[in-house]
Amino acid sequence: MKAILFVAAGSGLGGVLRYGVHLLVHRIYPSTFPLANLIINVTGSFLIGFFFALAEKGNLPGTETRLFLMTGLCGGFTTFSAFSMDNISLLRSGEWLLISLYITGSVALGLLATYAGIYVVK
Repeated sequence: MKAILFVAAGSGLGGVLRYGVHLLVHRIYPSTFPLANLIINVTGSFLIGFFFALAEKGNLPGTETRLFLMTGLCGGFTTFSAFSMDNISLLRSGEWLLISLYITGSVALGLLATYAGIYVVK
């Protein structure tokens, strides 16, 4: 039960942070391109890589901390379901270039950001 509470707390915080980033990005850059979700997913990928590397080095104490940060915070912050819906919307609008950029950017930048998070710790 304790583990579930740590995941729930992290997820709640991650969701609130995701909403805040979404509002901020749309205020600064209103566009049909889902830039907010791209930023969120790349940032979340960096963070999970960073937390993973810290855990590997023994600098992320306790299972509860890892559950809070990696499963909860990163899981609540990143937006794969929103990513999927964004792609369907772009597809329905016939935005072939934007959907290609978004999928490629999300996957490539997400992988690079995860590696960067690991690299920063090492």
